[in-house]
Amino acid sequence: MRYYLDTNVLIFFLLDNDQLSTDVFEIINDYSNSFYVSSIVVKEIIHLHKRGIIKESRFKTANDILSAIKKAGIEIKPLNEYHLIKYAEMIIPVHEHNDPNDHVIIAQAISDQMPIVSSDHQFKHYTHQGLNFIFNKR
Repeated sequence: MRYYLDTNVLIFFLLDNDQLSTDVFEIINDYSNSFYVSSIVVKEIIHLHKRGIIKESRFKTANDILSAIKKAGIEIKPLNEYHLIKYAEMIIPVHEHNDPNDHVIIAQAISDQMPIVSSDHQFKHYTHQGLNFIFNKR
């Protein structure tokens, strides 16, 4: 099966962090599954690294993070016109969830008809719009 990973889950995965739930750990360790991240997720991680929020010694540069994503076999999916059309059509519950990066990541997952794994409970607000959401309960 194919899965999108959200920013938080990708960070936990790359850092060999114990913040992955048992269910998500099993999904990630199933070699028959394929994993993808939005280019927006990569942008967020590079931004966090440049701000010093990701302080992992093996990630001295942002390129080290890109290399780790590639080495893990995770494909970076660029945004396309269909993703932006879905984003434009989405109903955004602004009072509950005001993160435009997340909105685009969600639109991409809906458009590509792939489940997304995230620790962000706000993603549940989009299941009625077609999001297949797998919650990583930490």
